[in-house]
Amino acid sequence: MVQNTSDLDRFDQAILATLAEDGRISITDLSKRIGLSKSPTQARLRRLEENGVILGYRAMLNPIRLGLDHVAFVEVRLTDTREAALAAFNAAVSRVPQIEQAHMIAGNFDYLLKVRTRDMNDYRGFLGDTISTLPHVASTSTYVAMEAVKEVMLSEGA
Repeated sequence: MVQNTSDLDRFDQAILATLAEDGRISITDLSKRIGLSKSPTQARLRRLEENGVILGYRAMLNPIRLGLDHVAFVEVRLTDTREAALAAFNAAVSRVPQIEQAHMIAGNFDYLLKVRTRDMNDYRGFLGDTISTLPHVASTSTYVAMEAVKEVMLSEGA
């Protein structure tokens, strides 16, 4: 079982790097690229999937082309930070597609959310109708991104 990156040899790392570039590559082309025959490549790929190193395969969509140009980062403070309140907030956030990322933070607020909407007007409505109504939300502060300088997508589950 793979516990951390030190458990990954150069072939495993080559598989991961290749799939990060092209998740649709055939097993034949993948095996050629990493320098192993097809059967050991398939076995390694299956092991990486079974051990949760590879979480899945999906299409990466361009949010700008989909009209989702507005990115805001939202600090959220909760009224209650006991385990049940955190679980309720986490569950509610996971059901909201406009929230691309949610991180519990050790600091002056409880969560940092990355929210993507069409524009400022759409965000204002979303803030009032959705974020503010999430369980145990006491207050929010919004920071609007002017430009994405770097965005790396490893996977949705990472």
